[in-house]
Amino acid sequence: MRKVTIYDVAAAADVSLATVSRAVNNPEKVRPETRERVLRVIEELGYKPNAFARGLASRKSTTVAVLAPDMSRASIAEMMNGIADIARVYKYAILLYVLDNDESREEETLREIIAAQVDGILYLNDEITEQQYAFLLKIKNEYRIPIVLANTLYPENDEIPSVSIDYEKAGYEITKRLLEEKRKDLYMVSTVRKYMVNDLKEAGYVRAMEEASHTPRIMRTSGRIAINVEHFNEYFTDKPVDAVIAVRDSIAVSFMNVARQNGARIPEDMSVVGFQNTKYALLARPQLSCVDVPIYDIGAVAMRLLTKLMNEESVEERRVLLKHSFITRKTTL
Repeated sequence: MRKVTIYDVAAAADVSLATVSRAVNNPEKVRPETRERVLRVIEELGYKPNAFARGLASRKSTTVAVLAPDMSRASIAEMMNGIADIARVYKYAILLYVLDNDESREEETLREIIAAQVDGILYLNDEITEQQYAFLLKIKNEYRIPIVLANTLYPENDEIPSVSIDYEKAGYEITKRLLEEKRKDLYMVSTVRKYMVNDLKEAGYVRAMEEASHTPRIMRTSGRIAINVEHFNEYFTDKPVDAVIAVRDSIAVSFMNVARQNGARIPEDMSVVGFQNTKYALLARPQLSCVDVPIYDIGAVAMRLLTKLMNEESVEERRVLLKHSFITRKTTL
């Protein structure tokens, strides 16, 4: 028989984890009717409070689970710095879970997090399907675990708060900038795999191209260099390209290297733009112009937002959009 957890009690009593803990450890801090309801549920379910539940009352053992995709991405590492700095201020413990491409494995990971009885979850994976979002909602609603999406959002629903930039607007604005350089054969290089934020970047690009009466051209490739180099070489055999917006800096640099090997001059013949402003942009030669996404700030603000939710503070803005900017370097005119 499955062991009854504090989440089960919180869900059955329709209260937060902190309220369950206070009802057990500091009953004077809970309204009498709420305390009685919690204690009744505890008795009915046969719940036995553990050290974790006792720690909730004093907030001395706050633990946050961070779910992240491939840690080799420069943007994920920078976001983790923002998260860690805020966690250090509040003396939170962080449990890091690295997701793979197996959706069934992701659900297994989320079940492990439930069993660990964490106080909150930061979800950094920008590839969110309907099924994944539904599962996160189940955790939030049934187990009363606060969740914040970092560097992504789910356009159709804001029940789970999120912190990101306006990726659709950023895609639109950078496309307009390149069109002002008189670029016409302007491509967006996106990924074969479906990423929610890339869909938004593409939507902005398409809108700007159509407004200018140009045909949108989206090239889809792998994020792996060994694969995309071969793919990019094919485009220079029979397709005119005079500007490229890549959804990641690493993809932009990879494309630019192939373009130069095929005789293209950057930026005279072709403008190239990245979409993060990571270390790859500065290491590239020539240095890469970028949409600057405030990755560190996204991590820090997401952790602060999660702190409010864990403390049961009211949150008016459930979809936080930070400002982006454009960094001009040597790959645009």
